[in-house]
Amino acid sequence: MSTASTSARDRLILALDVPSQAQALALGGRVAGHVGMLKVGLELFVAEGPAVVRSLREAYPELEIFLDLKLHDIPNTMRGAIRSVRSLGVRFLTVHAGSGVEHLRACVEEAGDELGILAVTVLTSQDAQACVEAGHTRAPAELVVRRAECAREAGCAGIVCSGQELPGVVETAPSLLRVVPGIRPAGADAGDQRRVMTPARAIGDGATHLVVGRPIHRATDPAAAADAIVAEIASVL
Repeated sequence: MSTASTSARDRLILALDVPSQAQALALGGRVAGHVGMLKVGLELFVAEGPAVVRSLREAYPELEIFLDLKLHDIPNTMRGAIRSVRSLGVRFLTVHAGSGVEHLRACVEEAGDELGILAVTVLTSQDAQACVEAGHTRAPAELVVRRAECAREAGCAGIVCSGQELPGVVETAPSLLRVVPGIRPAGADAGDQRRVMTPARAIGDGATHLVVGRPIHRATDPAAAADAIVAEIASVL
């Protein structure tokens, strides 16, 4: 996916944070043509399994699927899981970046050319205190940049980070896709996210793709909510 040719709509990823395939398919139908990609996360995948991915691909072939499982295990187990994911035909898969370059490189090798590995740097629900509690001696921004370096060296397609770390990541790994969750339009509730940012600010600071969930799927008109975010993205491209 070339960022130079990526439209504003293609940069918007809807997180299908719903508990059932029926709800996912219904929500996909409401936003098809208004977003560029659908993200299947742990709640939906654990509830419905690989079948939900196949159903979404069949129902909405124009939309790519981003499987957000944040896998983290020994390399041999990761290779097996990634082989299974490849059979689903998804565009991106997330893995945690905390195990280092060789671990990430094994993931990239197993993924091949059709499946892009996105390395999750630091969760957007974590702040500096949470990092300390987890035993880290570096601040979130330092951890993100270091893990972006590992992702670049391993050949990952991109990383996942909060918008607040974008300047350091753009400088460190300009060739990587920069997928940013924790996006909240001005005035929206931050919920359980700690390091949030508006769509325009994130794109302006270097995000290539934005993940948005609740501000769209909880809206009275999800398509209109998506369109408003796409317009905001387009205003800074």
